[in-house]
Amino acid sequence: MKFRFFHGLLALASAIVMTASPAQAQQQYINVLTGGTSGVYYPLGVALSQIYAKAMPDVKTSVQATKASAENLNLLQAGRGEIAFTLGDSLSDAWRGNADAGFKTPLKKLRGVAGIYPNYIQIVAAADSGIKTLADLKGKRIAVGAPKSGTELNARAIFKAAGLSYADFAKVEYLPFGESVELMKNRQLDATLQSAGLGVSSLRDLATALKIVVVPIPAAVVAKVGDPAYQSGIVPANTYDGQTSDVATAFVQNFLVTHEGVPADTVYKMTRSMFENLDHLVAAHAAAKSISTKTALIGMPLPLHPGAEKYYREIDLIK
Repeated sequence: MKFRFFHGLLALASAIVMTASPAQAQQQYINVLTGGTSGVYYPLGVALSQIYAKAMPDVKTSVQATKASAENLNLLQAGRGEIAFTLGDSLSDAWRGNADAGFKTPLKKLRGVAGIYPNYIQIVAAADSGIKTLADLKGKRIAVGAPKSGTELNARAIFKAAGLSYADFAKVEYLPFGESVELMKNRQLDATLQSAGLGVSSLRDLATALKIVVVPIPAAVVAKVGDPAYQSGIVPANTYDGQTSDVATAFVQNFLVTHEGVPADTVYKMTRSMFENLDHLVAAHAAAKSISTKTALIGMPLPLHPGAEKYYREIDLIK
C-alpha cells in the first residue's frame, strides 16, 4: 500500500511539473536599458516599463540604469536587455562598428523601434569673443563635453564637416555642461558645445550671466556629416536671453532600439502601447512632448524590427 501511495504521489508531482514547464518556458521579460538616474533616459524608461506592464500583464518588466548609449547597445547585442535608449550617432557607429566610439565590431543584431526626441547641438560663445560663425572658432578656447561622450562625438562630427579639427583651437576642454559654463563665466573659455534639449538649464544660466551668441550650424555643414542621424534644425528666437532671432543648428534624434531575438509580437505591443500612452511619458519628463509617430522613422540608421514595422504599417506610416 505504501509503495502504491508514494508511487501515486510521484506520478502526481511529475504531472504538475510537466504541466507547469511550458508556462515557465514561455515567461517573457522586458529589461529597459536607460542611462544615469539623473538624466532623461531613466525616468522615461521607468514610465515605459509601467506602460509595458499594463499592456502585457504576463511579461515581467525591469529598468536598468546604465552609462547610456554605447553600453546599452553592447548589452542589447549580447541579449542582456530587450529595449534601450540611445543617441542616433552612437546607433550609427554601433551598426557600422566604429571602434573609436566603443564598438569593436558591427552590432548587427540590433533593430530599430522608434525615433523619440531630439538632442540639439548648440554652440554658444561669449558675445565679446568675436565668434559669429564656425570659422571664427579657430584659435579660440572651447569645451566639447566629456571624452567620447555623446556630446563630444557630436562635436567631432560637426567640426569635421565644417573643415575644422581640435588642432585648430587654442584650447579644448573635455568638461560637463555646468563646468564649461563656469569657465566661460570666468573668461577661461570662449565657447561651449552642448548636445541637449532646447533651453537646457546650463545655457540658460550662462545667458543670464553674460551676453552670448548662438553660433549657426548651416544646413550644408549638417549634410556633410554624412550620417542620417544628423538633421538640420532651428534654435528658435528667445530660447536664451539675448538671442533675438532663429539660429540654424543640427539635431541628433534619440532612438529606442531592440534586438532581433525579441519576439515580433512583443515588440509590436511595446511600440503600440508607447504611442498610445504618450501622456504617461510626458508626465515622467517634458522631453517626451517631442515623441510622435510623425518623426518616429526620421534618420533611422538601421533596419526596423518586424514587430515595430507591423505597427507602422497598421497606422499607414509605412505603405
